[in-house]
Amino acid sequence: MENKTQHNFLFSLFFTFISIRFITSYPLEFQTHSPLLHSLPHPPTLSWPESKSSEPDPENSTTLYLHHIDALSFNKTPQQLFNLRLQRDTARVKTFTSLASSLNQTRPGKSGSRSSVSSSVVSGLALGSGEYFTRIGVGTPPRYVYMILDTGSDIVWLQCAPCENCYSQTDPVFDPKKSSSYAGISCLSPLCRRLDSPGCKGKRVCQYEVSYGDGSFTVGDFSTEMLTFGRTGVPRVAIGCGHDNEGLFNGSAGLFGLGRGGLSFPIQTAYRFKQKFSYCFVDRFVSNKPSSIVFGDSAIPRTVLFTPLIKNLKLPTFYYVELLGISVGGLPVRGISASLFRFDKTGDGGVIIDSGTSVTRLTRLAYVPLRNAFRIGTRHLKQGPVDELFDTCYDLAGIKELKIPTVVLHFRGADMNLPSGNLLVPVNTDKRTYCFAFAGTASKLSIIGNIQQQGFRVTYDLAGSRVGFSPQGCV
Repeated sequence: MENKTQHNFLFSLFFTFISIRFITSYPLEFQTHSPLLHSLPHPPTLSWPESKSSEPDPENSTTLYLHHIDALSFNKTPQQLFNLRLQRDTARVKTFTSLASSLNQTRPGKSGSRSSVSSSVVSGLALGSGEYFTRIGVGTPPRYVYMILDTGSDIVWLQCAPCENCYSQTDPVFDPKKSSSYAGISCLSPLCRRLDSPGCKGKRVCQYEVSYGDGSFTVGDFSTEMLTFGRTGVPRVAIGCGHDNEGLFNGSAGLFGLGRGGLSFPIQTAYRFKQKFSYCFVDRFVSNKPSSIVFGDSAIPRTVLFTPLIKNLKLPTFYYVELLGISVGGLPVRGISASLFRFDKTGDGGVIIDSGTSVTRLTRLAYVPLRNAFRIGTRHLKQGPVDELFDTCYDLAGIKELKIPTVVLHFRGADMNLPSGNLLVPVNTDKRTYCFAFAGTASKLSIIGNIQQQGFRVTYDLAGSRVGFSPQGCV
C-alpha cells in the first residue's frame, strides 16, 4: 500500500513538471502593470447637475453619470471601504449561489417573506444592493434622489412617506402626496398580476414586497410615477413605493432594477429606449472620473462585439452568457472547457454578467487551472500574504513597473482581453500587497464581476437577446 501511494505521488509530481514545461516552452504574452498608479481610491466628490446645461441627448436616448456606492459612505478610510466592498461581495455571491443551487428543491423568492406581509405580492429575484448609483428625479415636480443600479434585480423602488420603518438615506424621503403624476396601481391591473404572487392584503391598491438574501426587505404600494434623467422624462414607470424598508443600502433612496424580468426598467420602457442600455465603469484605482450608463440607440457603440444571451427559465432575471474558455499569456488554459460553464436541467450553473458583484467568481474546476496558469506567468514575483477570498497575492514593494501575463475571456462571438488593472487589485497599499482579482467557488455558478468589466462599455440589447463588449469604452 505504501509503495502504491509513493508511486501515485511520483506520477503526480512528474505530470505537474511536464505540464509546467509544456506551458513555459512557448513564449507567453505579457502586458505592463504600473502598481504605483493603483491605490485604494478615496470616494469622489459628488457633483450632479439636477438638469443638464448642455444639449439634450438624441431622441430615444439618455445618459446618466454613475458613481461607486463608496461615495455615499462617509468617515471611512479607503482600506475600510475596500473591506466593506468585499463583505458585500461575499454576501451577494452567497445569495446568487444559494438561489441557483436550490432550484431543484424550492421556488426562490418567498423564503425571505415576513409573516406580517405574507399575503403581499413578492416580485422578482433580489440580491441586495449593487455597487453603482446615479441620481434620478422622481415625481412631478421631480425630487432628485440617489438610486442604486442593479442588473440582478427587476423592481424599481424607493422609500416613501409616510414611513412605518425606513433606513437612513442621504436625501429627504419621497412623499407621493407632493407629486401630481403619482398613481397607485389597482389590484385588478395587469401590472399587478405581473408580480410573482397576485394578492393585495385586502387593499384596493396593489402591494409589493422584495426580500433580500441578507434579510433586508422593502414593502409598500405598487404604483406608477414619472422618472426624470436630466432633461429626459419617462412617464408611468411602475415602481415600488416602500413604506416599510430595512437594509444596508448605503444612504440611497432605493434600487433601480435593470434585470431581464418583465418589470425591470429596460423592459418597461421598451417603447422609449428599445430595451437597450450600456454602462462603462472607470477603473476606480486610477481615475476619479464618473462612470456612465446610456439608455436607447446611443447605448450601442460601433466597436462592440456581441455574444448571445442565454435564457435560464428558472432564473429569468439574470444575464447568462456562454463562456467557451480562457487564455493566459496567449495560450488556452488546459482543463478549462465550455462544459464547465453550462447550467444543468435544474438551472444551476452557467455564467452570469453582473454589475453588482465586484470580484469574478469561477466554479472551482475552472478557477484552479486559471490561477495556476497565472502563477506560472508571475513566478518571478515575490509572493504576498493571502486572505480568505484571494489565494494568489504578491508583494510589490519597491516595484514601479512589472509585466504580467495577458488574460482573455473567450465568449461565443466576443473576447474580453482584460487590462492589467482588471487582473491585480490592491488589497493593502501600506504593505504594497496586490492580489489576483478572481476567486474560486464550490458552486457550479460563475459570475463575471465589475472589476473585470472596468474600461469596457458593456452593452445590453434585450430585444436582440445579446450582450456586447467594447474596450476603452469609457472615453
